[in-house]
Formats: sequence, structure tokens, C-alpha cells
Amino acid sequence: MAPDTPAQTPAGHREAPCTLDRREGPYGEVVLRQRGTAPAAPGAGGPPDPVEPVEPVIYEIIANGCFLMDTSDGRSERLLIDAALAALPAGRPRPSVLIGGLGVGFSLARAAQQPRWGRIVVVEREEAVIDWHRTGPLAAVSADALADPRSEILHTDLVAHLRTEAGQDTYDALCLDIDNGPDWTVTEDNNSLYSPAGLAACRDRLTAGGVLAVWSAQPSPAFEEALRNAGFSGVHTEEIPVVRGVPDVVHLARKGA
Repeated sequence: MAPDTPAQTPAGHREAPCTLDRREGPYGEVVLRQRGTAPAAPGAGGPPDPVEPVEPVIYEIIANGCFLMDTSDGRSERLLIDAALAALPAGRPRPSVLIGGLGVGFSLARAAQQPRWGRIVVVEREEAVIDWHRTGPLAAVSADALADPRSEILHTDLVAHLRTEAGQDTYDALCLDIDNGPDWTVTEDNNSLYSPAGLAACRDRLTAGGVLAVWSAQPSPAFEEALRNAGFSGVHTEEIPVVRGVPDVVHLARKGA
């Protein structure tokens, strides 16, 4: 995850991000921004200036003024999927996964790249985010994954979905990335996901031996303890170092057999 700062130009000036879309929804404002500039097409104004390198295009999602994620890296979002799959029993055929939060699409794209997964369900509450993937610039990340017949997008709130649908669909893995972590939620309502009741709802939606993976922008020993208190086993944390500050992490836990 990159910091929410404008790009640095070769001349030393800050380049302000460009807002591509801004929408108000039931959970507040959500914004898609672009940093950097795509190379000019041949014949469109001549060749690029050889002195000044072209900034790579990076897309950012901002919710209620809070930076959520961008397309600059994606290692930790991919780890969310990789670590969950690795933690499942090796002999489990075609495991199903519920991805909480579409974001910039790295987690969905990673799951679709892995033939072992069976059903891939993504829950996303922001209609704008879904639109940016289906018909907007984030299709560059997710188009192949969305076309995969295993993939399904549900436009609904994850917290409500886990609780109201309990006892119906179950999954072999829940890979959740809807906040900056258990200690830094995007909206106040999301706090309940990490509460005893919320973790119980997650456990109920897992098959026996299923894996819960939760992305966070920082380690949370308190959340690890909450997972143990909720009856999960094998609780541990995997880290991804970042350029500045504490590492991004994935909290992992397993439901008993």
C-alpha cells in the first residue's frame, strides 16, 4: 500500500492526482484517482520527450477522504489469497473462496490465476467500485478474472452478508480486505466484523478446516488474541515489508475440523 501523496515529478514538483470519478453512496463518498501519465499513442502529438521519463499510471481508491489502496504494488493483496490457499488441506479438491472487498482487483485476479480454486465469490458494497472494474480503468487488472466462469460478484455489504446468510453458503476460505485493518476501519459499522459476534459469523461461514485470512496495514496482537478467543486455531501473521513504516500483514486462522 502506497502513502496518499502526489507523485514526484523529475523537476522536483509534486504532481497532483487526477480525479476520474467521485460518487456519493449509502456509505459516504468514494473516489477513483489517477497518478502518472500514460505514454502518448503513436501519431498523437509526436514522440514522448526523451529527457523526462513517463510516470507509470497508478489508480487510487479513496473512501470518505481515507486512502484505501492503489495499483502500485499488490503483493500483500496477492498474499491474502496465496496464504489462505496454502493453509488449506492439500487434498481438498476445488476449494471455494469468498473475497471480502473488490478493491483494485489484485486479490480477485490472483485467485482466478490459480486453477485449484473452485467457486470464487467477491462481495463488494460500493457500486462505483464494481463499475470501475466492469467498464472503467480497473478492468486492466480484473477483466480476465471477471470473465472466468468461477467468478461471481455480489453487490452487498460484507458484514450484513455474513450474518444474514449464515447457515446457507459456506466456503473453504474467507479472504477479507474491506478496511485498513481490524484497528483502522473505513466506516464505524465495520467494527462489528472484528467483534466476537462478527468472528463467530465468519467461523459459521467456513467449512470444517476452513481458513480465515484478514488483511491489515499493520500487525495487531489484539486481533490475534480475538481470533483465538473466537475458537480459531493455527492463528499466525504473515508480513509484507513496505518502503516506510510498519509492514502490511495477513492474519490467518483455521476453523476446527
